[in-house]
Amino acid sequence: MANEFDHSDHTESTPSPAQLEFLEALLAPEGGTYPWDVTDPESEAYFAEREQDFILEDWAEEEITAQTQTFFAQIEQIWSASDAIDVNVVNNLQANLQQRFAAHIPQTWLKTIAHKAYQVLKTKPSMADQLVQCIQELLPNWAEDDLLVLARPFAYSMRGADTDEFVLGNVPSQDWTALSEIEKARTGLAIAQYALAQLQNGQREV
Repeated sequence: MANEFDHSDHTESTPSPAQLEFLEALLAPEGGTYPWDVTDPESEAYFAEREQDFILEDWAEEEITAQTQTFFAQIEQIWSASDAIDVNVVNNLQANLQQRFAAHIPQTWLKTIAHKAYQVLKTKPSMADQLVQCIQELLPNWAEDDLLVLARPFAYSMRGADTDEFVLGNVPSQDWTALSEIEKARTGLAIAQYALAQLQNGQREV
């Protein structure tokens, strides 16, 4: 009985002649040894022979050129369509922000926040980091750690179902030029929070 098991194990682990032939065919270099040294005079003959075996050898050069141009035009069209979708999302978000907050914050801030919110939402950092990245470019004199301290309450409120009340409560009604630097930072964070929430809601609806 033991010998029968030993024989079956040996049979399963030993390749059959057909398997060996198949393995040899896979490992055998096609058309001879590949010329790794392209400076070798024999390499030129090798590559000339390979070109003759090219799959498009029966195609006219004009047809190959036309097919190539069509292919790259289609790729370009796909990329352009993808970019257009991104632009539409950002433009719609910016229009939304302007409608809600144009009276409280400069348009340049709204534009930057809209673009940054779209970018950071794709990278998926922490909520506080998302908020800071949305406004950091607008506040070059602020240290990132200080902005993170201000961002934490906003990040915490984003976990709730409705953040509009919290956002509006942190957007002052005073003229922008009359705000202190810390008030401007908080206003920017509040609007960044609103922008990110709008993008997240849009993703859930898709």
